[in-house]
Amino acid sequence: MFWTAIVNIITTLFFGLLGVPAVTGEAESLILNPVAQSVEMAAGKGAVLMANDHFFLFEENADEPQPIASITKLMTALVFLDNNPGWDKAYMITEADKVEGGRLNLFLGDEVTVKDLFYVSLVASDNGATLALVHASGLSETEFVARMNSRAEELGLTKTSFKDPVGLSEYNLSTAREVALLAQAAFKRPEISDATSRSDYQFTTGGGREKKIESTDYLLFDSGEKTLTVLGGKTGYTEQAGYCFVGRLKDEAGREVISVVLNSQDKNGRFRDSRNLANWVFANYNWIR
Repeated sequence: MFWTAIVNIITTLFFGLLGVPAVTGEAESLILNPVAQSVEMAAGKGAVLMANDHFFLFEENADEPQPIASITKLMTALVFLDNNPGWDKAYMITEADKVEGGRLNLFLGDEVTVKDLFYVSLVASDNGATLALVHASGLSETEFVARMNSRAEELGLTKTSFKDPVGLSEYNLSTAREVALLAQAAFKRPEISDATSRSDYQFTTGGGREKKIESTDYLLFDSGEKTLTVLGGKTGYTEQAGYCFVGRLKDEAGREVISVVLNSQDKNGRFRDSRNLANWVFANYNWIR
């Protein structure tokens, strides 16, 4: 404990001199590169979390609550998995599934499987498919949102709350730190991990119509980055939230982090920031895996 305390003090002082946030956690499991430089991000808020632990390696305004837009859908997916009526169950799109905002991939009368709804929700961030997924669960929207808030409490997300399952409400709130923890829990579920790692998804409706949707996570299409592998991510945007992104990234050594960017003013800037933060962490930290 004595040496842990000493290391924590030294690390905190070192970071303070550099203007870099200190590590949250047991510093003895981390080794800081002595040539570490501060990193800048264009977005207003951000955090980087070790994917398989609770160490935060970067924080910028990480505890300030704000709307999180469609990142909400990660919690929606978690709650749905506890109320899944069966992947192969057929569902027909109705007027009740109509919601404003975003590109429509499913239309009135389309018959799809519950699995299709799940993937369209997460891959394309489709609002209508997400609402249909909630309806397919057998819960009312009110009941579903209540369970989302209960799950947030279970995860210890004290600054996270939801008013709708889609992400359009300005009262769907969280912080960069808690988004990272939510994503960590969500990405541990194989179904969510698979859906958020796909650059596209193809399926056929009950009426025989073939459809192909593409991911809103542009990092999955970035062939120029050689040192990082994008394992998955979720985007979000509303005027109140700005452009948001949470992603899981891996370096060539197999180390994984969850990178969060909130309130970016640039659609592509959120991806640049997320990638830059991950690269900075991998360049300046080593840790025991």
